[in-house]
Amino acid sequence: MKLLVLCIGVTVVTLFMISCKDTSSQKLDLPSDAFLVDVRTSKEFESGSVPGAINIPLDQVESSLEVFSGKENIVVFCRSGNRSGKAKKILESAGILNVINGGGWKEVLSRME
Repeated sequence: MKLLVLCIGVTVVTLFMISCKDTSSQKLDLPSDAFLVDVRTSKEFESGSVPGAINIPLDQVESSLEVFSGKENIVVFCRSGNRSGKAKKILESAGILNVINGGGWKEVLSRME
């Protein structure tokens, strides 16, 4: 019985470690027609962003849903991935389900190169 519990514990820990594997070095699989949306403030956006991205600050995402309508591949990003995660939830709660949280804008930029 102790051996079974130990085996199950090791399996759970192994699966947890696999699911937490750092994938930051992997290329983000972005469709070539991705609709890129930087959800940082306009001041942050002006200081640099991903080429081709538009700026819709997080506090304006909910009131800008029509901009996302009809877009097939939406990638939202910010400075660290926190605000883009919130933007993704807002969009999904509005029925827009084809959204990828790209994380930080520098990560998106480096993964597109």
